[in-house]
Amino acid sequence: MQNNSRLIKGVSAVLAVLSLTVPLASLQAADYPSRPVRIITPAAPGGTTDFLARLLAGHLNKVWNQQVIVDNRGSASGVNGAEITKESLPDGYTLFIPYHQHTVNAAIIPKLPYHPVNDFTPISQMTAAGLLLVVNPSHPAKTAKDFVQWSKTTKDPINFGSAGIGSGGHLAGELYNLMAGIKSQHIPYKGTGPAAVGLITGEYHYNFMGLAGAFTHVRSGKLRGIAVSNAKRLANAPEIPAMNEVLPGFEVVGWYGVAAPAKLPKPILTKIHGDIAAYVKSAEFAKIADSNGSEPVTNSPEVFRQFMLDDMKKWADVVKRSGAKF
Repeated sequence: MQNNSRLIKGVSAVLAVLSLTVPLASLQAADYPSRPVRIITPAAPGGTTDFLARLLAGHLNKVWNQQVIVDNRGSASGVNGAEITKESLPDGYTLFIPYHQHTVNAAIIPKLPYHPVNDFTPISQMTAAGLLLVVNPSHPAKTAKDFVQWSKTTKDPINFGSAGIGSGGHLAGELYNLMAGIKSQHIPYKGTGPAAVGLITGEYHYNFMGLAGAFTHVRSGKLRGIAVSNAKRLANAPEIPAMNEVLPGFEVVGWYGVAAPAKLPKPILTKIHGDIAAYVKSAEFAKIADSNGSEPVTNSPEVFRQFMLDDMKKWADVVKRSGAKF
């Protein structure tokens, strides 16, 4: 009995020393994760956000030997999922998949119930993907230079379509209006599919469409690809110029990443970031990203944070200057 008492006192003494020399967060990180992790996806099942979340969940499940669950919280342009993340404990057991709409929302939704950056812990970007400016094959413009010239000189009213109000294609069209000095009317559709059908049947003049879907229609001959919205040409489609070549400074790139609630302890952040970055840099992930018209991107939490702040500022400025109504 006396020996047990001495043993307990000895263990207590060691723990007391550890508590003074090793931060609690470091002890937690060493044991992380010790229970299931939830990845909140601010979109319905089946889309790109959900697809990336499930890829990541499958990988982390193997690496951590722990269950990683995808929790779909679609609706309200991602606001619901973001708000749930914000209110969760910053312990590493709730992760979040923000994407370009997350920062755009600050410009288009009055009284957003959170700050898209300050109320979260940015962990890392995962992918980046531009858009493809497409027109109906009957359109007179064959090149990016032709298109800019046509949009500036045509005397007829012109319009562009998109997958919906506040979508990447909508904002790309508004940015083009500003940079080209034209007035093109936006026609919102309920999704990428209906917008593509509208352009194919000649209901409007052009669309800045997601790469994967756009290239499908271009290869089938139903649409013509004019220019990509990336800063430079794509390696897998070098024949298509970047709009930046004829309209310097034009760039619209969609992105996906990983974040957590604000104030995630640094040791846990470092571990999660390292495991995600290793996957995004893998040949397996690069092949999957390429098949979806995107490219892998890894950056530090600090760089990703600044990237998100810059994205917020850019689209707030575009919305203000264009006078776009949402």
